[in-house]
Amino acid sequence: MSDIRIIKKYPNRRLYDTHISRYITLEEIRLLVLQGAKFRVEDKRTHEDITRSILLQVIAEQEEGGNPIFTNDLLESIIRYYGDPMQTSISRYLELSAQLFQDQQNQFTDQLRNMLGQAQQPLHVLKEMADKQVPIWRSVRREFLKNLSTKAKLIKRRAGIDENGEELPPSE
Repeated sequence: MSDIRIIKKYPNRRLYDTHISRYITLEEIRLLVLQGAKFRVEDKRTHEDITRSILLQVIAEQEEGGNPIFTNDLLESIIRYYGDPMQTSISRYLELSAQLFQDQQNQFTDQLRNMLGQAQQPLHVLKEMADKQVPIWRSVRREFLKNLSTKAKLIKRRAGIDENGEELPPSE
């Protein structure tokens, strides 16, 4: 049996997974991707590889959901590269960037898992990590509130109101 799972797309647009002998949905294709399964989608009549087209449909379906990854600006930028001499370069750049991001995410997950796995009390380790971040967040909050207060005073002065909420006498 082949290492690559074959999924056939019929003229009625249904997808048939030959590995499990049943029709599947785009959501099930997405799950195969998440599981790391190797598969190929073929047009039933022409035997043409249409995997890429099906993957784009999965992405389009996900993008229509509540929390898309691609902003309009990013999509417009990508569209502008089609036909451009840099098209091949941008394709490779995006591929390598996504791989680097995935590698770093996996590395961080592994480090966290190792750190928590070695700890006698994993929740205690997480609490210590959070406690180290508290001073940073307090500093950020303090700066934000200071800037907010300064802006509020400026707005009040421009509106002719003093710090106690009373109208200022007109200046000449």
